[in-house]
Amino acid sequence: MNEIKHLVAVCAVLLISSGLMAQTRVIHGRLTAFNTYPVQNIEVGSKKGKSATVSDSLGQFHIVCLEEDVVRIKPRAFKPVSRRVGPETDSLVINLVFVNTRKNRDIAVGYGYVKESDLTFAISNLEQENNEFCHYTDIYELIIGRFAGVVVENREVIIRGRNSFYGPTEALYVVDGVVVNSIDWITPCEVRSINILKDGSAAAYGSRGANGVVIIESKR
Repeated sequence: MNEIKHLVAVCAVLLISSGLMAQTRVIHGRLTAFNTYPVQNIEVGSKKGKSATVSDSLGQFHIVCLEEDVVRIKPRAFKPVSRRVGPETDSLVINLVFVNTRKNRDIAVGYGYVKESDLTFAISNLEQENNEFCHYTDIYELIIGRFAGVVVENREVIIRGRNSFYGPTEALYVVDGVVVNSIDWITPCEVRSINILKDGSAAAYGSRGANGVVIIESKR
């Protein structure tokens, strides 16, 4: 009888352990700066998995995460970043935003994050790539990420909700002062500024702005 109880206990432990292991997985990632240069020696941590690693010379890392985890990066000289790991996430490409000060330039080079020649060239020639908007995969993800309460359905931006059964509810799009029918062609890195107008602020556009207005200024 004791042997049976012992066997049952062992089986229970194995089942629990296998269940816990099934919830963990390895996420592969890559860190860049200015969307160009690999960033090494940066510590990457997982919130729930309680694991940590460091990016290599190619900016790559591998980290153990639990389901619905959050990958956190808090580097010196760069802005901190958090990325949620969803059920379908198996890799992350993260562009770190460099905070351009004399002290941070010394830190970035001194800690071996980036080569001095690369950093000097980037600051002089590629500073426009140091854009937080570039973190987003498309213009719609950018809008959702920056403006709470705004919804995107079938690539249409809905600012004031589905408040009509008959008329259109899609927002008006204005790019560089020109009204356009779609913003599909705009990539986040091309955006200099973006704003959402609604209610009284959109009155300047008359009836066309009744569903709200998306104002985009591009770098062009």
